[in-house]
Amino acid sequence: MSQQSPPVGATPPVPDPADRWVTGGVAFAGVLMLCGGVLAVLQGIAGIVEDDWYVRVGDYMYRISLTGWGWIHLVIGVLVACTGAGVLKGAEWARITGILLASLSLVTQFLFLPYSPIWSVIMIALDVFVIWALAAYRTSARGV
Repeated sequence: MSQQSPPVGATPPVPDPADRWVTGGVAFAGVLMLCGGVLAVLQGIAGIVEDDWYVRVGDYMYRISLTGWGWIHLVIGVLVACTGAGVLKGAEWARITGILLASLSLVTQFLFLPYSPIWSVIMIALDVFVIWALAAYRTSARGV
């Protein structure tokens, strides 16, 4: 197929600055997912190997052993990191999967608040940004 060149004197369409901003947000969300996934894997390994790494909470409604939390963080971290790599490659499946995994990570970090409150709040905020960036991205913004 041959591409038609634009008419002489025609100006190329100017992309909407909001589209560029959202596209940059998706790239940043992919990087955050990749880095956050790797850190969740390390968080999970710390919980599995060194069970006493986290402070034990007395009576907490959601009682799961710290080794169990380690496995949860490890699995979610691997999935989030792989999906983040897919987001950076521009895979459509990764965007939808990323929204679901960031939501799952958000809930997991909320439940993990008593064990690591500052880190959990930071990760919750990053998960909210990732969800927004991936949900705000439109196919019309692609190619900008």
